[in-house]
Amino acid sequence: MTTLLEAIASRAAGGAPVTAANRRAAEHAIADTLACIVGGQGDIATLAVRRGTGAARASGPATLVGGGSAAAPQAAMINATAGHALDFDDNFGPGMSHASAVLVPALLAIGQGNGATGAELVSAYLTGLEAQALVGLGVRPEHYVAGWHGTSTVGTIGAAAGCAALIGLDRDGIVQAMSLAVSMASGMKGQFGTPTKPFHAGMAARNAVEAAQLAAAGLYGRADILERAQGFGALMSGGQDAVWALPEPGAPHVIETEGLMPKIHPCCGSTHNSVDMVQALRAEHGFAADAVEKVVLTVGRANYRNLAYPEPVTQMEARFSMQYCVALALTQDMLSLSDFSPEAVARPHVRALLPRIEMEVMPLDEEIAQLRPAHRAQITLKDGRSFSAALAHARGTLHDPLDEATRVAKLRDCFDYAGLVLDDAGLALLSDIDDQTSLTGLCGLLESRAAELADAG
Repeated sequence: MTTLLEAIASRAAGGAPVTAANRRAAEHAIADTLACIVGGQGDIATLAVRRGTGAARASGPATLVGGGSAAAPQAAMINATAGHALDFDDNFGPGMSHASAVLVPALLAIGQGNGATGAELVSAYLTGLEAQALVGLGVRPEHYVAGWHGTSTVGTIGAAAGCAALIGLDRDGIVQAMSLAVSMASGMKGQFGTPTKPFHAGMAARNAVEAAQLAAAGLYGRADILERAQGFGALMSGGQDAVWALPEPGAPHVIETEGLMPKIHPCCGSTHNSVDMVQALRAEHGFAADAVEKVVLTVGRANYRNLAYPEPVTQMEARFSMQYCVALALTQDMLSLSDFSPEAVARPHVRALLPRIEMEVMPLDEEIAQLRPAHRAQITLKDGRSFSAALAHARGTLHDPLDEATRVAKLRDCFDYAGLVLDDAGLALLSDIDDQTSLTGLCGLLESRAAELADAG
């Protein structure tokens, strides 16, 4: 009898049809993640991982962001931590994960040592993304609601499939890499708002690389570890029964049906619907922030639990504060990376708005009645007027995709944040990944060193 991992490996590594548009979407996701890695190279989490792993003394085939090189697992860990540090990297609903922040650094690191081409990178990315989706869908949403960080659980398992495919393992080898990754899957959302949260992506990327390498060396686990007693589904589905349902043969790739959400706001995705609604209401009705009496945001259980900092102190806490992010939305037309610094978080005009912003959980029957329930915003002004909105899908999703100008502006913003410049040659590399004969050019974009790394080792 075919196990779930065997079926997932078959589907992910060649069983899902891939179109030219799918490959283009993967190129955009890889480019977005590379820019986020560059932008996050000077973050406290990235610097700590560099120091803690002795990156200054390391060498190997894989490029480190900010310069230097290391063995593939170490490079994947540092680069993935950087990629997730600013919480500007994409979201992926089926995996309940920041899919690309794990996949891209892991694949680049293992692909450099394997002499991979850009086309092979794109194919492996699509393999890993499909695998993340099929694992995540079996335990969604209760795995995430219970407190597991899908980036470092589901992300580890799916990325292991991509890594195994990139180094040329067959279906059974991919199965074993994923089986080993199941035992490496860990990370809880109680760490949100601390530097450990981006390290979850680093840990997942490292584990994915090592799972593939260990499978190639002959280490193996159970092929039925997803569905068996004391397996992933039984233990990590939030006390509910896992529901495993694979797509019909020939069904489109998940990047086409579900897509990713490249972020337009550099903060937790649980705030994005609310930020979008508040900005839209302010633009429509023209009220000023000081005219607002109260804002009430109604969100799902997991979103509510993710946002644990009503009065944030640090920039990381601010990224996980509904009150702070909505206060920004009341006062400005866009949220930028510069809004998430200790100085920005302390601004009196923003902090004065925090007590006026409330967050509540939608009724459970309303939430479970649909896969993607709409969040709601209610804004009451001091003059008694009231405005409301509902939104199920934030900007950046397939329902409201970013236009090309916005997408490119984000790439440049990430480089600017690191004190670097994404010139036309660099942009050309990020725009034509599928046709590159090696990963040298892409990895070269990671080598420019931000000022914060001067003493980081």
